[in-house]
Amino acid sequence: MKLASILLAATALDGFCADTNSVATIAPVTATNTVSYAPAVLPGNGLAQHPFVLTGEWDHRGNRDQTIFVVRDGKIAWTYSIPINYKYGTNSTLQELGDATMLSNGNIVFCRKVGASEVTPDKKIIWYIDAPEGTEIHSIQPIGLDRVLVTQNGNPAKLMLINTRTGTKEKELTLPVAHPEKSPHMQFRRVHQTAAGTYLAAHAMDNKVVEYDADGKEIWSFVAKVPWSAARLKNGNTLITEAPTTVLEVNKQGEIVWEFSQKDAPDYKFFVFQEASRLANGDTVICNWC
Repeated sequence: MKLASILLAATALDGFCADTNSVATIAPVTATNTVSYAPAVLPGNGLAQHPFVLTGEWDHRGNRDQTIFVVRDGKIAWTYSIPINYKYGTNSTLQELGDATMLSNGNIVFCRKVGASEVTPDKKIIWYIDAPEGTEIHSIQPIGLDRVLVTQNGNPAKLMLINTRTGTKEKELTLPVAHPEKSPHMQFRRVHQTAAGTYLAAHAMDNKVVEYDADGKEIWSFVAKVPWSAARLKNGNTLITEAPTTVLEVNKQGEIVWEFSQKDAPDYKFFVFQEASRLANGDTVICNWC
C-alpha cells in the first residue's frame, strides 16, 4: 500500500476530498509552513499533488471566519466563509465546518454543526437546513445532484434522506446511541451510504463503526477508538480513522489488513486523524486535524 499524501497544516482541518488521478513522479519541494509539523523537504509535490476541497474547522486564528477552500495546482482557487459564531435567539454557539463534497456541477454540499447547506461557485446558498437547538449536524453526503444524506446528532439521533429540490424528507431512520441523554456533540461524524445501499456509521462516542441495512438493522460492526470516518472500499474492506493517529483497513471478518500510524512517519507530528480517503490508484490520503 502506498501513502500518497499526508495533509499537514497549523490550522484545524476536517473535511477533505482529492481527485482520483494517478500520481506522477515529481521532484520533492521545500515546505514553507510558518509552523512546520513536517520534514523540511516533502515527498511528491506538496499541495499541488492533487486538487482538493477542504474545510477549516474550528479555525481561531485572529477569530476569523470558518472557511471552505478549493485548492488547484497548489494554490487557493476559491473560498467560501461563514461566521465563527451562530446565534440561537439570545444564545451563541460555535459553527464548525465539517463534511464537504464538490458535486459534478461545481456546487459544494457541506455541514456546519448548526446546519447544512449547498453553495454554488458564485457563492449563492441554494439549499440549507438548520439543526434544531440541542442537535448538531457533522455528516452530510450528496446522493446524486438533488438528494443529501444528513445525520443529525441528538436525542434521538437521526439519519435523513432529504430531497434538496422539493425540501421533502424521503427517508428517516433512528440511529441508536449508548447515552442519548448526554451531549450529542461526539455521537457521530461520518455516516455515509455505501455503493450497496447500506449505511456505514462512525459512532465516535460509542467507540465503534457500524454498518446498517436500508431498514436500520445492524449487519456489521468493528470496535474502534473514537472513529471519525469510515469508508467502504471497492474490495469490500473498510477504511477507518481511529483516535488519535491511526488509520486501519479492516476486512469483513474484522481483521486488520493494513495500518498506518505515527510510528510509520516519525518525521511528522500528528495530532488527530479525522478523515482518510482511498484514491483510485490505491494511494491513501489522510487528513490530520491539529
